This record gives sequence, C-alpha cells and structure tokens, in this order.
Amino acid sequence: MLFITNRFPKGSIQSEVGRKFEFDMDNNAPSNSVFFCQKQSDGSIEVGGINFLTELRNSEYRQILLYIHGFSNLPDDVFEAAFEFQNLCNTKNHNEVLVVPVIWPCDNDMGIVKDYWDDQKSADSSALSLSRALSKFLEWRNSNMNLPETDPCFKRINVLAHSMGNRVLRETLCAWDKYDLADGVPFIFRNTFLIAADIENESIHRTERGKLICDASRNVIVYYASDDLALRSSKAANLKNKIASRRLGHSGPENMDLTPKNVYIVDCDEINNIYDFPKGHSYFRSGKIKGEPGLVFEHIFSCLQTGRVFPEDEVRRSLIVRE
Repeated sequence: MLFITNRFPKGSIQSEVGRKFEFDMDNNAPSNSVFFCQKQSDGSIEVGGINFLTELRNSEYRQILLYIHGFSNLPDDVFEAAFEFQNLCNTKNHNEVLVVPVIWPCDNDMGIVKDYWDDQKSADSSALSLSRALSKFLEWRNSNMNLPETDPCFKRINVLAHSMGNRVLRETLCAWDKYDLADGVPFIFRNTFLIAADIENESIHRTERGKLICDASRNVIVYYASDDLALRSSKAANLKNKIASRRLGHSGPENMDLTPKNVYIVDCDEINNIYDFPKGHSYFRSGKIKGEPGLVFEHIFSCLQTGRVFPEDEVRRSLIVRE
C-alpha cells in the first residue's frame, strides 16, 4: 500500500529512495518534509515522489482515494483502517479504487482532552508540508501532459477525511491557496467525503475557510450523526477552551442555504452506533459484521463509481441512512 506522511522517520530526514522507512514513535511533531512511501509485508520503504506518482498512474485502479485519518491514530491504526476500506472496495470492484493513506502525526498516550489539543495543533502544523505534496502532484501531472512520450495521468482523485482529518484537509487547502496558488484552488477532487467531521459546523459556508474544500471538489458529501460519542468528547474539549460550536460531524452544516450547491448531507444517526459500538464514530467502513460493507460504505462507493451523490434525483441534497 502506497502512503504519504509528514511524520518523522527514524534516522535522517533526508529523503532516500529505497531505504527502510520506520516511524519515530517518540517524535510526534509534524515534519516540514513529506515522505512518499510504500507499506510492505515486512515493513515500509521510501519510494520517492516521482516513483510514487508514476506508480499511481500505472496502477490498474481507475480512481485514487486519499484517506486522511482522525485524531489519536498511530500508523498501525491508520493502516488497519485503510486496508479494511481497500478490501471492501476490492470486493465491490477489484480495479476501481486505490486507497492511499495520508498519515499525519498524532499522539494517543496522554488522555483524550490533552491529546485532542496536541493533535489539533499537529493538524494545523501539517498543512504546509501536505500542501507541498499537492503542489508536487499538480506540477507532475501538468508536466506529463506536455510530454508526448509519457502517458498523462487521467485517474480521478477523491479524498475521504475522517474526524480531525477534516481539519487537516481544510488547513492544507488554505495553506496551498495562500502560499502556492495565484487564482484559488484548482478543481482537483471528484468526490470529497467529510465523515464525522471534527470542525465547526459552519466551516463549509461560502464565507468560511472550508469553502476551499467545495471549490476543489465536484461533490462534497457530509456524513454526520448526532450521537457520535467521540465528537461529544471533542465538543467538551472545545468548551473547556471556551470555543462553543457544534461540530460538522454532529449536525451537518449549520445552514444548508449558506453552503455551495455541490454540498450534500447524509444523516447516519440510525446506524452509526450499530456499526461502531459504543462510540459511533467510525461507521463508514464495515457494517454489522467486520469485513462486510455497511450502508454508509455502499453510498460512498456508489458516489465513487458514478460521480453522482443521488443519481436518481439530481436536485436532491440530503439522505437519511436506515437499515
């Protein structure tokens, strides 16, 4: 499995194609560098940016799904979730979707509230290095289009952000827009899935920072559940620091009339705790039985295949998921 990370490796931070890549688990600071790697059965190796992008282009998969994990996830947790999602995709259609985890530095050993604030700072600090990865991809894709001897990369790119991964995505696009782009973010993502999003519920209004997520995407689909216990802890942590705002993953957007027209909402309140008991937070992969797709995954995969959120009704913008 290919992956991108801005976690520090053991040893030198100087990139070296082919070297064994081991995460420095004692260092949870975000690196200013970004590393392009591959997870193998006996560990991970660094493959380098050009080799990484070339392998994506040459893969048999029709689409790419960037998976940005939530807070308090160590690399092994991220790989476990990504492999589960990949296996579910392969079961539906073996050559349709290639899952590529984006691993940013989290901590999970200091208690949830302190841990939460450390991870929130890390999410913000990861924006510069991860925006550099987007710039590298855009530059590589455009250069390949101008080389007649090289096949350009026409694969569709999608992104799935879970929990605090939504904050990473938002801040990455803001940093990319501020430091690297002249005319706003490019239209780069076919589908952007915001699942149990741990950002303020007004974040994707037209006047807010998260609007760039909508600008960069054909479809933006928000999955939320009011009884998501992990987001209740998030809300408590924010209230402790005098930040009073509902989370997007709890209620959906504050006001749908203020969101761009390419935003859709999916209410998962009736199944989230059935799929992920007792927290009701990671309900987007398997259903009642691990390894078998749940209804949220089925909807995600339908969007990936068709490029439409509600193909039977093009003006529809909301759905309630029921067993």
